[in-house]
Order: sequence, then structure tokens, then C-alpha cells
Amino acid sequence: MDAVLNATAGLIPSSDSDDTKDTSNSVVTFLASLIINIAVALVIFVIFCILRPRLRRVYAPRTYAVTKDKRPEPVSRGLFSWIPAVLRVPDTDIIQQSGLDTYMFLRSIRTMFIMFAVISIASAASILPVNVKGTMKLTGLNSLSMGNVDPRSNWLWVHIGFFAAIVWWSLWNIVGELRIYTHLRMWWLTHPNTVSKAGASTVLVSNVPKSLANDESRLRDLFSMFPGGIRQVFVNRMCKKLTRNVHTRDKLVKRLEKELTKYAIKCKKLWSKSQDTNSPYRLPTRPTTRKSWNIFAKVDLFEHLAAEIAKCNRFIAKSANNMDSMERQSSALVMFNQQVGAHMAAQTVLDYRPFSMGQVTAGVNPDDIIWSNLEISPWSRRIRGYVTFAITVGLTLLWTIIAAALSSLVQVKSLANFEAFKWLRGNSVVLGIFSGVVPSLVLALLMSVLPYILRLLLYIEGTTTRSQIKLRMLHRLFFFQTWNVYLVTIFSSSIFQIAVKSVSEPGKIVELIQTQVPQSATNILTYVLLLAFIGAAKEIVQGVPLALRYLVPKLFAKTPRMMLKAEQPQGFKWEAAIPTHSLIFLMGFSYSFIAPIVNWFVMVYFGLFYLIYRYQFLYVYNDSTWATGGLSFPKSIKQILVGIYISEVYLLLMMVAKVHAGVNAIMRIVVAAGLIAVTVGAHLYINEVYMPAINHLPVKRAADVERTPALAREFPDVLDRSGDIEKMLPESQRCAYATFSSLVPAFVIKLVLRITGSAKPNTVDNGWDNAEDAMPGFAHDDQLFGQRQTRLSMADWQPLATSSNAYLARQFASPELRARAVSNLWVPLGDVLFEDLRREIEYHGQGTIMFITQGTDITKAFKVHADTDFELDRAESSNRAELYKRMHNNET
Repeated sequence: MDAVLNATAGLIPSSDSDDTKDTSNSVVTFLASLIINIAVALVIFVIFCILRPRLRRVYAPRTYAVTKDKRPEPVSRGLFSWIPAVLRVPDTDIIQQSGLDTYMFLRSIRTMFIMFAVISIASAASILPVNVKGTMKLTGLNSLSMGNVDPRSNWLWVHIGFFAAIVWWSLWNIVGELRIYTHLRMWWLTHPNTVSKAGASTVLVSNVPKSLANDESRLRDLFSMFPGGIRQVFVNRMCKKLTRNVHTRDKLVKRLEKELTKYAIKCKKLWSKSQDTNSPYRLPTRPTTRKSWNIFAKVDLFEHLAAEIAKCNRFIAKSANNMDSMERQSSALVMFNQQVGAHMAAQTVLDYRPFSMGQVTAGVNPDDIIWSNLEISPWSRRIRGYVTFAITVGLTLLWTIIAAALSSLVQVKSLANFEAFKWLRGNSVVLGIFSGVVPSLVLALLMSVLPYILRLLLYIEGTTTRSQIKLRMLHRLFFFQTWNVYLVTIFSSSIFQIAVKSVSEPGKIVELIQTQVPQSATNILTYVLLLAFIGAAKEIVQGVPLALRYLVPKLFAKTPRMMLKAEQPQGFKWEAAIPTHSLIFLMGFSYSFIAPIVNWFVMVYFGLFYLIYRYQFLYVYNDSTWATGGLSFPKSIKQILVGIYISEVYLLLMMVAKVHAGVNAIMRIVVAAGLIAVTVGAHLYINEVYMPAINHLPVKRAADVERTPALAREFPDVLDRSGDIEKMLPESQRCAYATFSSLVPAFVIKLVLRITGSAKPNTVDNGWDNAEDAMPGFAHDDQLFGQRQTRLSMADWQPLATSSNAYLARQFASPELRARAVSNLWVPLGDVLFEDLRREIEYHGQGTIMFITQGTDITKAFKVHADTDFELDRAESSNRAELYKRMHNNET
């Protein structure tokens, strides 16, 4: 245990002894870290500004690779023109283009930026002068901390008052943000663009008893108890053999496309050569392969692959006609006629038997479901949950030792003990650089591996949707980071110093708490600096995607389909980003009253990330299956509350350490304890008032929209007024209240609006009753095939109102059951040179293979080109329709 404690204590530089200078808390360490971080960030930032207009594939894929209604306005080629462009985009446009999840995430970053901007100014005007004039005669950065104030001084009341004010203001902000989010979520849930999707009225029911799964009529009767009744029930099927065939078919198609593309390039080269030399053109030798059962006999590769694909497609077609013979799973998708029925079913106890239908998920996207986890029994899922939770806790503790071992290798004193690094001894500049930068860099790199491990554990546990994995990871990763990064790595450097020194002098423990704890502020500063500058620069320059965007097409994307896939915008790692930002909030808030200099750098951190994220979500990131309606926001709020609790406990311990100062000290302890009580009361209020209305659609909201449909289309009034549509304020004013009413009182906003002359009632056009006006942004039938199904879920692509029951049954089945018995080959074989080759492969494919030659060709440099604007999905749908029509005519 002593070895573990010593290793952990060495994770971040700390005091060695009374006669050794503490380099980690020196001005040299701080300035070295600041200069290096700013310099590197500026270089990366300039590189981004130069590359942005030239590399649209990396820095603006959303301008061409998503549906037209989701595309942002292009930005001019100026170096810094993107900054005012992204700041001018209204909040409503962000919601429309990127979704409510993105908007609430950006809003949380903006809120924390504003909070720390106010805290920074307030601390500079109040507690910072008190710290500087302290009588404890501390030097360096410590002279700016609370430790420089005499514990018997009445000036400590300034710190108490400052912290009490920011706690009250933070809680007021949190309540206001949740009030606004509740209105926005209700608006999102009932908006026509959401309601029109089939998944909005569908629930996923796990652990369905066999008696119900085998009798759909009983399942229908059960769910028909809810308002509006049900439209369809889809009981999932067991189809392992079909799954293997579909996967095999897809691999064969991928290989055939690759070989045909390679062969087409050879043909083009020979054709060009024959034209240049006026020699006769001869077809190149076609590739061959060996059959698995006869390794000595070679067959034509194209014919062999086409025949194997045809065999798989025949099995898929046969399985589609015999779906009723497949074994039924203990899970089902139930589609209701009314959205409120689905949300009521998700909140109702459906069965009295243990675990029976105990897990019901509303608002299901078929592409979000982890189909392999649906058949896990409830007892197995429960046991797996206990095991993975124990592994997570064990991993958290084990990571402490691993991080300590790695970080101790880069400690200055550890390196200086080696002969090769003896030149470090006495070099204050180099010592400052190592102490301020290297440990934090090692820690950040180590933490980047963790999300992948936690994601795997949640998958093994049996989580049924990918969105649930991301949402559940938020708290687990935050707990891990709070323990390992904050409490152990950074905060514990002071605790261990107190523990070591109090062994020899127990009477000085109170004095040690007063002096050692504030000295951890430098460790906080170096970590925040690293993430604020290097982290923000890394986020915007997209180094790894930049490399992959150009390496993958050249090294791995050998077919038009693979090239088009490489062009798709990347998704955002929500589960890793949100806990990290909450951790920075915790670090800043806990030291806001101890070392006010931290506040300024936390403000810079959130300001930089807010600006960068606005650009990234508008022009780079695209998450087609991540559409929870902002459910990550309440989890972020809970993490902020945890940060406030830890900060209050921190203050209480600091005041207890100064209890020997007399009656004033006791009064300060009472006030510190009172702040915890106030926060607990606010937390209980939040849980009682807002949390129940967040996960599901309230009945009153559904009734209001049923009575006044225009409410679902109008941007919400977040002030909880009557909701009379005729007296509703203009949208610009409602947006102003939604943006600022959590930060300043509503009467201030109203006064500003009145001064500007825009506080006039809204006039609603009666034309809302028109079907086209009733669904702004809603895709009509003639537009459906123009949208890219690869960019969003098939169930979302087709609106509920125009979907047949057969279509819905297919789209809400597992991917294997959705598979078509037709294979489309997208290859550059449009030239007349390849006409005979196409007919031959279609012949061996026995009518199950069709070609798509549009949107791709071979360039003069004999490279494959794929048109990123080509509607591949539309072409594949047309091919399938043509093939089915041809088969029908043959049968006739």
C-alpha cells in the first residue's frame, strides 16, 4: 500500500521537502506551460485557417455530403471569415440542421463560458485583491491564492460571500436551463418533423414472454389498451443462418466490385496504349481463382463470384418467403397510431412477473438497435450488469496505479536520477517545462484510451441501443475522470503531502491543510491549459481525420462505393466529450474561491471550445442515428451539480481547517454547511419538477397539440405563459427569451425588447391548416428518392403517413431480414468496351445482379473517380424496381 501511495503521490509534481524548492508551483512552471501551449495552439490554428478553404472533404463535408435541407451556408475563403460566419447562425438554424442534441450541447458549453466569465470578473474585483494583500507571505502563484490570507482574518468572509453568490447564481442558471430545455424537448417531440417519422410512435419491448411472442393477437390486445391503439406489431425473428448468408453475400459483392474496378483500369490502359500505337486492342487476361473443394481446378473469378452471389441471393429470397418459419425472439417492436400511446406504454408496468417486459424504449430507430443483444435473458443481463460495474470500479482503481507508474517515469526528479539526464539538475527553465507540460500530456493521452474500454463493457452488458450506450457512458466516464484525474492525480498531491508531514508533526495538520491544498492550483492550471489550447487546436485541425481522408481513399478505397463511404462526415464522440467538459467545470468551480486565476483559463477553455464546436457541428460532424432529443443535457446538468457539491465540501473542509480562529471561523463553517443544504434543496426541486417531464411526452402537451396543432410548429415560449397561439410573441423574441432568460431576469429582456421596439404580439396566419404549411421541412413524395438513405435511417427517410404496412414491417426488421435478394454493382463499366462483360456477369448472377455505371468513371490518369453528389440509393432503388418488374413480366 505504501508503494501505491508513493507512486500516486508522484503522479503530478509536488513539494519534496521544506528545504527544496517546489518547482511545480513556481511561476517558471506556469509561464513555461502557458507559452508552450499558446505557441503550439497558434501554429495549429493558423494551419487550420490556411487548409480550411482548400480541404473541403475534411473541414466542410456537410456542405455536400448531407441532404440539402441540412447543409449550412458556405463560408468564404478568407482566413478568419469562418469566425463571424458561425457566430451569426441563429439557434433555430442549428436545431434544424444539426438537431436538438447538438444545440443543447452547444448551449451547455455557452452557459459554462458565460458563468466563468462572470465568475472571473467578480473574483478579480473581490477575492483576488484580498489574496494579494494577504499576510502569509507566500510567493509565486501561491500569493494569488486563498492560502495567502491569515486564517484568523475577517477577510475570509469575502471568500465565503463570493462563493455563496456564485453557487446561488449557478443554481439559478441550472434551473433556468432545465426549464428552457423542457420546453424545447416538448417542442421537438411534437414537431411534425419528429412525429411524421415511424420511429417516433414505436417502442422496443424486451423480455416478452413466449406466450405473447408466439401469439401476436394477444400482444396486440395488450398494447391496444393505450390511447389510439396500435398500427403494427413486429416480433423479432431468430435468423442466424440468414445472417451468415447476408454477410457472406456482402463480402462477395465487395470483392467483385473491387476486382471489376481493377480489371476496368487494366482494360482502359491497354485501350489507351493501343490507340496511341495504332495496334489492335486485346482484352487483358481475366483473373482466376480456385474452388474450395478442388484446389487444382482454376475457374474464372468473375463467373465464380457472380454464381456465389446468386446462390446467396436465392437463399435470401427463399428466407423472405418463409419468414413465419423462423423462431420468434423474446423482443418486439410495437408501432402505435398516436405518439402519446408509445410514451405511455414506455412508462407503464406491463406485467406483474419479474423482469417480464420490464425494459421498454420509446422513439426507436432501427439502425440504432443492437440486434444481437435483444435475445439476452433478463437474468443474464442483470448479472452482466453487476459484473461490468464491478469491472468498471476495479478498472478505476487499477488505472490509478497504471497512471502513477507511467507518469512517474516523466517526473523531473526521476529522470534526473539517470546519468543521461543529469543535465536537468539545476536547470530551472527545463525543469519548469517538464513539470508543467509532460505529466499533463501523459495523463491526457492515457485517458483517451478509456472510452473504448467502457463502450465494450456496456455492449457486453447487453445494452439494447447504441444511444443508450453513449448516454450511460457519460456518468461512468465522468466518475472515472473525477476520481483518477481530479481527486487522485491533481488534488491528491496536497493530500499526500499533508499525510506524510502530519506523521512526524500531528499538531500541524490544520496548518498543512491551509497551506498545501491551495498549492494544487498550479496542477489544475497546467491541465486546463493543456486542454484549453492544445485540446481546442486538436479538435479544430482534425489531425487524424485529415490523414484518413486522404490516406484511406488512396490506400484502401479502391471502388466507387468505398470512395463515397470515405466522403461521409464523421460522427461526434459525445460520450467522451461531455464528461471531459464537466470535469473542467469541476476543476474551475472547486478552485474558483481558492485560486481565482484558474477562473480565467477555464473561461478561455469554454470560450474556445464553444467557437470551435459551432463550426464543427455546422460544417463537419454528422450523427444520423444520434437523435435523442437532447437527453445528454440532463446528464450534463447532474455532473455540474456534482461539481458544485464537491466544491462546497472543499470549502467546508477549508473552513474546518481554520476552526481555531475563533467564533468567526465557526460562523463560516455554518455558512459553508448551509450552502450544501441549499444545493440539496435545489437538487430535490429539480428532480421533482423537471426530470419526470424530460424522458417522455407529457399527456398535457399531447392534448394541447391535439387541440392547437400550430403549437407543435411554433418555437416555444419558455416563460410558462398561457400558450395562447394568437397572443404569442414573434419568433425572434421567443428565441431571445430562450437564449437569455436563464442568465438574466425576464423583465430585463422584456425591457430591452421594448426599447428596440420589437415587443409586438405575433399574428398567426390561418394558412397553417394547409398540409404543406403544417410540416415545414417535411419531404414530400417526389423528394423522397432524392434524399440519401446512407446519411440517415431508412425508417426516418420514409414518413409514416405515406408508408405501407409491408414497407414498415421490412424497415423495422433486423438488418438481415431487411436485406434484398438483389445485388447492385457500382463499378466504372459504362464504356462500350465492357458491354459483353456486364451481360456475362448478369447471366451468371441468374437475374440477381444488376450494374450501376453512372456517377463513376476512370480518369485520364487511370484512377477511379466517384461523384460525391451521385444519388446511389436512388439508382439502387430504381434497379430493384426494374428487376422486380422484369421478374413479374416473366412470370406472367
